Amino acid sequence: MFNDIGPLELVTLVVLAVLVFGPDKLPKLIQDVTRTIRKIREFSESAKEDIRSELGPEFKDFEFEDLNPKTFIRKQLDNDELGLKEIRNGFDLKKEMAEVTDAVHGRDSDSSSSSSSSGSSGGTVDMTKKPETPDERPPYDADAT
Repeated sequence: MFNDIGPLELVTLVVLAVLVFGPDKLPKLIQDVTRTIRKIREFSESAKEDIRSELGPEFKDFEFEDLNPKTFIRKQLDNDELGLKEIRNGFDLKKEMAEVTDAVHGRDSDSSSSSSSSGSSGGTVDMTKKPETPDERPPYDADAT
């Protein structure tokens, strides 16, 4: 629960709690907070059991953590009934991004040079060149700014 709180932050929170609530009220406050957290956990476990019982026996192994999209995808990739690992391994995102970057910068990559030599001639636009029109600025509109 407190995995991201360091020791210095924890000491700061304890000192702040002692200053705000005082040393005489702090133990009762800690008991009240732990009692409330315990009741919330019991309520959530009860609600989970009610939902599982209402879903029926076919959902007896249903876990609420599976509703998290990341957990669901990870579980499906580990299961691999659909052959998703083959699809994921067949798609090389770095190569695709390199080809797009090369196309934007006007460079020839391995696949684009072979496709351009066998296909159309000179269909690429060099985005690094400035347009050949004179350097005219658009009119300044003081009301628009």
